Amino acid sequence: MFIFQWLNNQLLKMQWLSDLAQRFVEQVLGLSVQDRLGGSIHFFLYDVIKIFILLSVLIFTISYVQSFFPPERTKKILGGYKGITGNILGALLGTVTPFCACSSIPLFIGFTSAGLPLGITFSFLISSPLVDLASILLLASIFNWKIAFAYVVAGLILAVIGGTFIGKAKLEKYVESFVYSNAMVGMEQNELTVRDRLDYAKEQVLNIVKRVWLYILIGVGIGAVIHNWIPENVISIVLGQDKWYSVLVATIVGVPMYADIFGTLPVAEALVYKGVGIGTALSFMMAVTALSLPSLIMLKTAVKIRLLAIFFAVVTTGIIILGYTFNAFGYLLM
Repeated sequence: MFIFQWLNNQLLKMQWLSDLAQRFVEQVLGLSVQDRLGGSIHFFLYDVIKIFILLSVLIFTISYVQSFFPPERTKKILGGYKGITGNILGALLGTVTPFCACSSIPLFIGFTSAGLPLGITFSFLISSPLVDLASILLLASIFNWKIAFAYVVAGLILAVIGGTFIGKAKLEKYVESFVYSNAMVGMEQNELTVRDRLDYAKEQVLNIVKRVWLYILIGVGIGAVIHNWIPENVISIVLGQDKWYSVLVATIVGVPMYADIFGTLPVAEALVYKGVGIGTALSFMMAVTALSLPSLIMLKTAVKIRLLAIFFAVVTTGIIILGYTFNAFGYLLM
């Protein structure tokens, strides 16, 4: 148990990095981490470096494994399943694709055009930006393992239920015709060498880091401001655990924003530190990642307004229910 705790603190939470950041702030900048400015700089340096290290290592590993499952092979695998089993597999597939919502939509279109059931593709679309393997370790590094696993399970349940509901509703006629007319024929992939897979993994790391670095900096910056500059009583008035509307507000506020889970985690961390319920913070995070306005606009190009509205309503309802559930039972996870 001691060894596991040490590994958790040093490798995952990176206590050594926190200590280094503190020494830099205090010895080089001459500030105290107990003060607002020094605390903000420490929070920013520690979280930014930690997230980039974890993100790079995890995306590299995930992408290397993913190189064994190109889209054509994935379509063949999922094509043999229907019903709840297909929805579960679609949701699980989303966990190994480190994409934001906008990046997931082209793959969603490809799966749909290849003839996969609409419910399965929507399970994938919901889970892909919401839950991935990297989020498990990042959540554990910021909160703890209980919250990390509970979040992942909740996200998968939402993806499965949402995809199942959309599949049962028979909404295929509300998909734009070009999606079905551009069906792609599966092509066998040439055998990749180890070097090819390593190059692919490296390329994925660079591409994803280039895409998300600004959102990470903005998210950590907002987190630092909330953590050190906004009084706890101010946040409590709007998002306090005793406010019945806190989850609704967090969800509504999150929708217009655009970021992935890596950019929203520092904000959620700062909110929880200020006394906001874990469910409220996670609702905000889910709304930003799964229902961002840019991703909804992009999805509108592939589906008609009725299907888009049903997707939005199903996911929003699920996020709100999960938020209140986490707030009610969150004490068991802390």
